[in-house]
Amino acid sequence: MNILYFDCFAGVSGDMILGALIDSGLDFDLLKNELEKLALPGYSLSAEKAVKKGITGTAFRVKVSNCGHARHYRDIITMINSSELDPEVKHNACSIFTLLGHAESRVHGTDIDSVHFHEVGAVDSIIDICGAAIGLKAAGVARVYCSAVNTGSGTVKTEHGTLPVPAPATTLLLEGMTAYSTGTMAELATPTGTAILKHYCGKSSSMPAMNINTSGYGAGSRDLEFPNMLRVFRGCINNEAAAGEQIIELETNIDDMNPEIFSRLFDSLYAIGALDVAVIPAFMKKNRPGHILKILTSGENREPLMAEIFRETTSSGIRFRQVQRVVLERNIIEVNTEFGMVRVKVHKYEGETVTVSPEYEDCLRQAVKNNVAVKTVFNAAIACSYRGF
Repeated sequence: MNILYFDCFAGVSGDMILGALIDSGLDFDLLKNELEKLALPGYSLSAEKAVKKGITGTAFRVKVSNCGHARHYRDIITMINSSELDPEVKHNACSIFTLLGHAESRVHGTDIDSVHFHEVGAVDSIIDICGAAIGLKAAGVARVYCSAVNTGSGTVKTEHGTLPVPAPATTLLLEGMTAYSTGTMAELATPTGTAILKHYCGKSSSMPAMNINTSGYGAGSRDLEFPNMLRVFRGCINNEAAAGEQIIELETNIDDMNPEIFSRLFDSLYAIGALDVAVIPAFMKKNRPGHILKILTSGENREPLMAEIFRETTSSGIRFRQVQRVVLERNIIEVNTEFGMVRVKVHKYEGETVTVSPEYEDCLRQAVKNNVAVKTVFNAAIACSYRGF
């Protein structure tokens, strides 16, 4: 199973994450081309080598020439969803902004749709978050881990005034994770960087036993008594059984709700952090047709998900239990069929390919372009995939 591990010994920020990904192999041109799909004006990107305390890494920077108007949570989500970014990238980027939105709404005591993003709504933060989603998808890893986060200490100046470090929103995002400070008087962990880790990692952990394929350093902007760097390791765990993890299963019976509500419910549950959501038809008491709602999630998202279920549905009670799962190694490859390029998900168990699954949207696009059935493109993509093994 391919994995990635962030070592946050000097904190974390969005630009440090992208710098580390580029330093460990992410194609900078690919990143720039994908970000252009946002159609976001007024910025330029750079990725240059930088040295911090004798260690060489990559400094990723966003130069903003036109910030434009202020943005709210819903403005940002609409912009991302209306772009031409990959659906998986859109989902992850929106989920990260939703985490930020919930944190900001808790800090300011307001509804998430009323949250006015300052730093978060700026162009560079949109680039950092969408760029991280692009970079981690391109890395083709099944799991992302991170160390405890060095937050720094002291105070930081914001549009709300001088605030303690870590900033209030960062503090909320660190709930369920491990944080510490070495006493450095600086903000080392930003809300944007912390939200990215929260979404992909969920919690802090020690570095798992892995075969390291490559590593890299993302340079921050500060000169400290230690390297202001974020270190990343990319590699693999050979034994897929070692990928077993404990997760939470939520379950509730619903027999008196308009089923149209499930559409919005699915979106909000995934945005909060659900790993999987399923609705199963069933007969309830008094032989009434109803539904069983099942959700898989990591432990730290249990309470927010339960709150959302109670808020959006007619459920009066939720069951939950701890379960284990084993996740197959997953990679995405591109195959050139006679109809055009199609992305294919490849799942492996202990190094053996067990399933290949062409991306439906790619198959549909090529089917329309070539005036053939979708299943014809689908079968061609599967055949090309197996010829490549």
